[in-house]
Amino acid sequence: MYIESVQLKKFRSYDQKQVTFKEGLNIIVGQNASGKTNLLESIYCSGIGKSPRTNKYKEMIKWGNDIAYIKVVLRKNKTTHTIEFSIDSQDKKRIAVDGIPLVKLGEIIGILNIVFFSPDEMKLIKESPQERRRFADISLSQQNKKYFYSLSKYNNILAQRNKLLKEHRDVKALPEMLYGWDVQLAEHGAYIIQKRYEFVDKIQVFAKKMHSELTSDLEDLTLEYESRVEYGEYGKMKEAFFERLRGDFEKDLNLLYTSFGAHRDDIGIKINDIDVRKFGSQGQQRSVALSLKLAEIYLFESEVGEKPVLLLDDVLSELDPSRRRKLMELSSGLQTLITCTDFDMNIEHNRIVIEKETKG
Repeated sequence: MYIESVQLKKFRSYDQKQVTFKEGLNIIVGQNASGKTNLLESIYCSGIGKSPRTNKYKEMIKWGNDIAYIKVVLRKNKTTHTIEFSIDSQDKKRIAVDGIPLVKLGEIIGILNIVFFSPDEMKLIKESPQERRRFADISLSQQNKKYFYSLSKYNNILAQRNKLLKEHRDVKALPEMLYGWDVQLAEHGAYIIQKRYEFVDKIQVFAKKMHSELTSDLEDLTLEYESRVEYGEYGKMKEAFFERLRGDFEKDLNLLYTSFGAHRDDIGIKINDIDVRKFGSQGQQRSVALSLKLAEIYLFESEVGEKPVLLLDDVLSELDPSRRRKLMELSSGLQTLITCTDFDMNIEHNRIVIEKETKG
């Protein structure tokens, strides 16, 4: 899989822009604030359906305009595909694949598979469990459409359950009112947790290898999915989820939100048996985040039969020369798009220069 070209109109800093890419390594060079990150953001949107930087689509429209447009042409399984993504000032989105409009935003998932890494991705290791769940959810959603839809339903059901807890806390029949929602939450929650367990087990195999390479065999990386529901057969997991949910009713009533479920789980990350989330150095946390992202590439290939496109936004400056070389070695064999202010490594690449657009 690789991207052939990207066309932008009124997107972020761009008035109009056409960029052509090649297979292998593509280096996107430009001064700070020239629009390099905006270019990768447009590709991310075309693969995931949303921005890695904002939840408000209209923020991606160039100032003073009403509509932004993205067109990505890619090759997948020896076939050319086109993704068109337009956004208006009312936050409405229109997406078409190969000229056919999509009814639901989620239908775009899995067409263009990407792995994205930027300095902000350090949040994956050192910040809240939400960041680690997000990492698993985005990867799993690209690999498995059923997972994406189950996650969407779970989040909608969770919102309804929390609303009932807040608005009907004094109603005696509240447990009965919640029963139907609890059944559905257990149904989708058990599936999500089961798939996350499996994801962590699979990606750990690749992540250990990547981390060993990046650290010259000095550090041993281990991952563990942390949940109050034990891994097992789906029916048993669903039953355990439901019983735990019902058993926590009084606690949830006091808190006015659902305190248990897939939305509360975490991924444990250790280096040499030390919890790197809490006690890792910045350098260790950076290396672990990079190891996980590289591992995701090989997991994609294992699960869907094709490597994704790797997007690296201004990460070379964060790495020492040794890790930079390792990164180049480990990312060979797939299309890689790297933004930077300068690139002086003696490696064959396609160089794309982005110049800051001037007004007028």
